[in-house]
Amino acid sequence: MNTGSRDPRGERRRRATLKERGRGFRASRFFPASVVVAIIAVAAGLFAGSYTYSMANPTPRDVPVALVNPDSHATLAGAFIKGMDQALDSSLRPRIFRSYGAARDSVEQQKSFAIISPLAGNRVLLDTSSASGASVAEVLETAAPRVGAQLGVEVTVRDLKPLGRGDPRGLAIFYISLAAVVLGFVGATQLGVHASDLRPPERIVVTAVLALLGGFAIQAVVGWWLRAARLPFPQSWAILALTMFASGLVYTMFKTLFGSRWAMIPTWGLMIILGNPSSGGAVSWPLLPQPLGAIGRWLPPGASVNAQHNAVYFSGHQMVMPYLVLSGWAVVSGAVFWIYRDRYEGAPSRSTSGRRSGTQAGP
Repeated sequence: MNTGSRDPRGERRRRATLKERGRGFRASRFFPASVVVAIIAVAAGLFAGSYTYSMANPTPRDVPVALVNPDSHATLAGAFIKGMDQALDSSLRPRIFRSYGAARDSVEQQKSFAIISPLAGNRVLLDTSSASGASVAEVLETAAPRVGAQLGVEVTVRDLKPLGRGDPRGLAIFYISLAAVVLGFVGATQLGVHASDLRPPERIVVTAVLALLGGFAIQAVVGWWLRAARLPFPQSWAILALTMFASGLVYTMFKTLFGSRWAMIPTWGLMIILGNPSSGGAVSWPLLPQPLGAIGRWLPPGASVNAQHNAVYFSGHQMVMPYLVLSGWAVVSGAVFWIYRDRYEGAPSRSTSGRRSGTQAGP
């Protein structure tokens, strides 16, 4: 008798028992709790990892700088640029300008983060712009004197566009944009729970009103009360409102596509785990790992930061792209919601809406 062989019937019974236990677990009250625990655990790791990866060790990557008339001091300019590359363990991306005025205009247009001017007498003038990116300016201001000492070059550092007194680290814009993003989709979540009977056009209008009032509140507290940043009203208000509106419609779109149970997962992933670390608000985009620096400009948090940044510090050189990005997210999300509005959980059906608007006939 072969004692090592298995009983086929016993094996089938064991498999059937395992399947039955699995079905029982999925039908129990512990299954949804287990799913939530697993999702939150994964989200916690991704959340911490995304911020740590993006912001814990900002490293310069191809920082665009303006180099003024290097031909007259070619040896000095080349040695200083090479020394900065070695000190930063990266590379500057110099653009040559024949005049200081043209280089200054490049900074105003946010095409350059600093100006390097080789001068007679073995001197170098480095003009940074904290308003263009406080983290980039800090890295350049720290490295330049060390490089000058190694080369025997006198380096003078100036800040062309310093930040405001109430926001010395340049984080106020990041925080107000973060508030607008988070409260935008949280507000849409609460509308879905507590105002589920709103019809699709009413939901869009109420989301817009929520965005207008929320944006005004952020503007009033941060700009007028705390005076942390000189937020130009009504432009900053419009940016905050558009950010909240786009964020709210993004959640509404995901709820329409995936239902209320799962809608927060893609919303949180897009806006918080991916969007905020790559926005350039806390760490400027030349210091972000690629391709985060490029992706962030096309997401609502990054577009909001860029639009607000232009409004506060570069009012003479406004950019239309951030507004187009925010508007694009709002339009696409609103269109998806409208097309599939019958799938939105809690939305009154067309037949129900018709009965509500009509009168009941008969005795």
